[in-house]
Amino acid sequence: MSDARIAIIGGSGLGQALAEQATGREVIVETPFGSPSGPIVLTRWAGVDIAFLSRHGPGHVFNPSTVPYRANLFALKQLGITHIISSGATGSLREEIVPGDLVICDQVIDKTFRRPATFFDEGIVAHVELAEPFCPQMRRLLIEAGQQIRHTVHPAGTYVCMEGPQFSTVAESRMHRTWGGDLIGMTAMPEAKLAREAEICYALIGLPTDYDCWRPHEPGKSKQALLSEIIGNLKQATDNAIELLRVALPMLAKQLDRINCCRSALELAIWSNKAKIPPATVNKLKPLIGKYL
Repeated sequence: MSDARIAIIGGSGLGQALAEQATGREVIVETPFGSPSGPIVLTRWAGVDIAFLSRHGPGHVFNPSTVPYRANLFALKQLGITHIISSGATGSLREEIVPGDLVICDQVIDKTFRRPATFFDEGIVAHVELAEPFCPQMRRLLIEAGQQIRHTVHPAGTYVCMEGPQFSTVAESRMHRTWGGDLIGMTAMPEAKLAREAEICYALIGLPTDYDCWRPHEPGKSKQALLSEIIGNLKQATDNAIELLRVALPMLAKQLDRINCCRSALELAIWSNKAKIPPATVNKLKPLIGKYL
């Protein structure tokens, strides 16, 4: 256990930027689901005790399909984390969501298929509610914080989570738009699902870096110029997200006990006869289910 109750999971852009800023005590946490993406850094940032985890690992070595999502969330739960603010680079599926903006995501369409998406896959059955995949209380706080910074923060957005690591075809990108998607990314799932199973309040800040491939590129622009533009947009979105976090974290720290709507997600979710759950499973999942058994 640590003093920190808030964690930041940094994706592309923000993960590297915060790794450079959030220096502190590195903790190696082992879990029943293997090792997390890397050491968890316990530090004080923006005046708040936090835990920081780089989703893709030091040096960005895990692609979206191989990120150890279960180990990451279980490790944070073991450390006593109750609230997570996550970030992820995305493509924009809407003209009005300009690369460099921020989006406080409210919905997800999950297209992933290669990733273990639950802690409860052996000896126990649990079905958590996921109608609102991101904690609504956390979202409201981030929206309020976003009104205090100089940059555009969209208060809602549907995130289409694809498997990757390849990007979309034009036909897929157009389809995602007809589905009602606002952003396309590769890492929101199963991270948000696992946070709910771990009874952790979880919110996601989307960092759009380009318009995906549904929108034709400017004629005559070279691939190198396009890449430079995307990198520039990612840096801008990252800087904006850091500004948002500097406002949001002190606000959240003052309201931790009031922002708690996800802390009983398992109360009615365990469908197994508790007397029939194998002792090995109970022991393995004790940080998650101990209080219900």
